[in-house]
Amino acid sequence: MRYKSLKAKVSDAVATVTLNRPDVLNAMNKDMMDELNVVFDTLGADRTVRAVVITGAGRGFCSGADLKSLFSESEAAEPSSFKSYLRRINELILRIMRLEKPVIAAVNGPAVGAGCNLVLACDIIFMAPEAYLSEIFVKRGLVPDFGGLYLLPRYVGLSKAKELIFTGDKISGDEALRLGIANRLVPAEELLIEAMQFAKKMAAGPTVALALAKQGIHRGLEGTMDAILEYEGLAQALVRTTGDTFEAISAFLEKREPNFQGK
Repeated sequence: MRYKSLKAKVSDAVATVTLNRPDVLNAMNKDMMDELNVVFDTLGADRTVRAVVITGAGRGFCSGADLKSLFSESEAAEPSSFKSYLRRINELILRIMRLEKPVIAAVNGPAVGAGCNLVLACDIIFMAPEAYLSEIFVKRGLVPDFGGLYLLPRYVGLSKAKELIFTGDKISGDEALRLGIANRLVPAEELLIEAMQFAKKMAAGPTVALALAKQGIHRGLEGTMDAILEYEGLAQALVRTTGDTFEAISAFLEKREPNFQGK
């Protein structure tokens, strides 16, 4: 499928999604938001895809919502219709978080506003040293969306999240690593290579087990210990019937590396 504002390709069971409006640092307009929903919906249904990398074209990851474009939309004219519009857009964050495959962000440059929260919704975050994140909304007189009010406190804690949201200050690559937001800092010229290597490692893993673990981690942020123990029991009961678990046990007994098929 051809996209206006994205590039998407699949190789070695890894899908690479590139935000492709480099002239505006990949600012999100309505087309990009709609296309991201479509592409993640498509990738979720494609069993040949077992991991996803998302990055930006040019020198930025995503400069946030394209306010000039967004606020010219007729749906932005009055609060109730704009809320409905945002509800459709925010489905993207849920699609990423619920995608039953690891999603790796390769943050090559500024990721601010909606772009910052798009990054936070991913499972693994690689950043170039010169990249930065920012909940810039306050500087535009706006409130964070795209899940920022949910995601950021879970990364950095309540008081630090309030500071970053109230000020809109930049979070450098070094600080993102220190705060536990970024998994790795990687030189810009090696960023996509390392992100792809990690994604291929994930794609070669037991896809169902990874999906159940991802879902369980998110449930654990909200649930009680009793509820998570119950989930773990159900997940283990399910995953032990999969072909990949049989392969893993056989490989262990035969003293070899397993060959997972994602089934």
